[in-house]
Amino acid sequence: MAGQKKISEKVPSLNGWGGVRSVQRRLERSATIVQNREAVAYQLLAMANMKITDIMDWDDEGNVRVKAASRIPQHALYAIKNVKVTKNKDGGQTLELELFDKVQVLRLLAKASGLLDAPEDNEKPSVIDVNVVAPRGET
Repeated sequence: MAGQKKISEKVPSLNGWGGVRSVQRRLERSATIVQNREAVAYQLLAMANMKITDIMDWDDEGNVRVKAASRIPQHALYAIKNVKVTKNKDGGQTLELELFDKVQVLRLLAKASGLLDAPEDNEKPSVIDVNVVAPRGET
């Protein structure tokens, strides 16, 4: 078969064309997520099931106290997005605690589980045509 070229010689490489690298990176990230989907699902479920009382508690006077890190359950730690401590002029400290958006996490879980999918046509109720005929009176 002289004179025939290999397929790789016929089709030019796509490397260097705009957008190809970003698609390749997305595919690599997707493969990583698929390989670790159980861990991803666990962390999303942990964030969705976290309660604020897992991280802090307060008394009847409204005094808020953040629990020591050793007393915060592991699943609640996944829900913490950012912690910021600033020193006040009076020597005290202010703690800012930012959590991941729980509604967004629940929406992502619902979408992944198929709860937000449109129902298929075969699940729609059937429509039956009924003709009602009044009885004829005797004349």
